[in-house]
Amino acid sequence: MENNYLFDSEGLSEAALERKHKLENDPSFRTDHMEYMEGQQKIESDIRDKVMAAFESYDYNAYTALDVSRALQKTTIGVEEFKALLSPAAEPFLEQMAERARIETRKHFGNTVYLFTPLYIANYCENYCVYCGFNCYNKIRRMKLSYEQIEHDMKLIADSGMEEILILTGESKSMSDVRYIGEACKLARKYFRMVGVEVYPLNVDDYKYLHECGVDYVTVFQETYDSDRYEQLHLAGHKRVWPYRFEAQERALMGGMRGVAGSALLGLSDFRKDALATGLHMYYLQRKYPHAEISLSCPRLRPIINNDKIDPLDVGEKQLCQVLCAYRLFLPFAGITVSSRESKSFRDGIVKIAATKISAGVSTGIGDHESKYNGTESDAEGDEQFEIADPRSFETMYKDMSAEGLQPVLNDYIYV
Repeated sequence: MENNYLFDSEGLSEAALERKHKLENDPSFRTDHMEYMEGQQKIESDIRDKVMAAFESYDYNAYTALDVSRALQKTTIGVEEFKALLSPAAEPFLEQMAERARIETRKHFGNTVYLFTPLYIANYCENYCVYCGFNCYNKIRRMKLSYEQIEHDMKLIADSGMEEILILTGESKSMSDVRYIGEACKLARKYFRMVGVEVYPLNVDDYKYLHECGVDYVTVFQETYDSDRYEQLHLAGHKRVWPYRFEAQERALMGGMRGVAGSALLGLSDFRKDALATGLHMYYLQRKYPHAEISLSCPRLRPIINNDKIDPLDVGEKQLCQVLCAYRLFLPFAGITVSSRESKSFRDGIVKIAATKISAGVSTGIGDHESKYNGTESDAEGDEQFEIADPRSFETMYKDMSAEGLQPVLNDYIYV
């Protein structure tokens, strides 16, 4: 483990500091990241084996310009063509990929772009993930919103015109248990037509409970599909268990969720192999659960509090565009979300090509919507998970998307 990945240890107790150093420097002190912990449900599924076989054997440097040209001539993009389109050999073909992706997007989604906003309700975490602003050893202001505060923030967001919300917490089962999350989702149903959650992975029965509380879809980031790199970056906590996290979307679908989303965090490991695994993961889920709504995200590593030494591992905007175009051509019916981690110019461009969903009015802090919407400072605010690059409000985003010739959509699902 290289020291430039470690957080500032200021403020830790002597015992906590000792444990942190052992976790960082002594692999034998860490639990096996491939072994399920107590209470983590195992399911019978062949998806992980299929994805990882392709991940491990993928040699993207073996693909040539001819392979890419042949792939783009195919009516249907299969797994082999997808691999070619993710390769370095495809970079000179980006314009052609983008044009075909644009056509596919318009064919299946028309001229629409979906708008949503995230709401972080707690930032307590029990995991030691060395790249995350919420990790348990990071010295930040921790906060958990009360139900009254949650409803207050939801009303502020809903009054702005937003109809879809994504509820997020840090990964702490003790501070943000399933019942707390469920009650927040019940509140969300009072104000929003579409409710998603991005919380720690759960068992099937817990996902069933959240679905009964009003949740429509579940987002889980695998972070990286490289299990060895995953082990280096996730040193403690329930999140350390790589296979349990991998199977979260499938357990959510087994629990009755209408849709699931997933992605790697591009920049933690080899982004081309992580992009391949992300696409195949969603592809095999769609084939196994054809009724499900499948979505992909495309986050890149962003700067985080108390650590300015972690930089994305050579994932430029052109490369990110290549990944998204490849996703669209391989999975023409899948939703693709581009987050506020990316710049305004990139987001405005990519929604014309491949992306179908975009966040607006974003804050990754806790309890700061009062200041965001009303300009009123609050003492009850928790620190952000990461820095955003596009701070546009919902109103501004709606106007900007309309000005780009797109049709902003707030909700397209009606409960009967």
